[in-house]
Amino acid sequence: MFRLQGSKVLAVDMTGDAVKAKNGSMVAYDGQMTFKKMSGGGEGLRGMVTRRLTGEQMTVMEVKGHGTCWFADRASEINLVSLQGDKLYVESSNLLATDAGLRTGTSFTGMRGASQGNGLFTTTVEGHGQAAIMSDGPAVVLRVSSQYPLTVDPGAYVAHQGNLRQSFQSGVTFRTFMGEGGGEAFQIRFEGDGLVYVQPSERNTIAGDV
Repeated sequence: MFRLQGSKVLAVDMTGDAVKAKNGSMVAYDGQMTFKKMSGGGEGLRGMVTRRLTGEQMTVMEVKGHGTCWFADRASEINLVSLQGDKLYVESSNLLATDAGLRTGTSFTGMRGASQGNGLFTTTVEGHGQAAIMSDGPAVVLRVSSQYPLTVDPGAYVAHQGNLRQSFQSGVTFRTFMGEGGGEAFQIRFEGDGLVYVQPSERNTIAGDV
């Protein structure tokens, strides 16, 4: 259903089924399609209220029909993630599209959300199907195991999946090690077993000024 054309365009082939995508991300389509605007990005009232409280604006559209739709957003790199009943945690600004059958919601992220200025919640996607996530530059997928925990700069974090525990470290930054000062006020540490998606370019965060 999902396939990439190049690294920056997502093609979705549909035979009467549906896909949920970031509003305004469709660049072309053929065949017969219907479009419906959805609000909130999360399932039900809780998802909508959560986004309103945190100030996150995530407008989603549902596309349904027969044919092919092409999606892209600001020439971002696109990565396909297959879910087999597991859960994907992704920043709302990095989520491009999901199978309509996947459930989306919100999850409390604590200090990381505050450090990034993205509110205290992140988007969750779970079920069986495919999701397309975006990154500023080609994403790198890093494996976390019990022997090898991973520490990530919050500005480079895109998403993670698997049986991972998060903790937040403050006071020492990557740039402090290099003698540059400034930089991120927090680091994210992942432990357990799973995958973390990071981008080679950092988004602007409040923490950079802390």
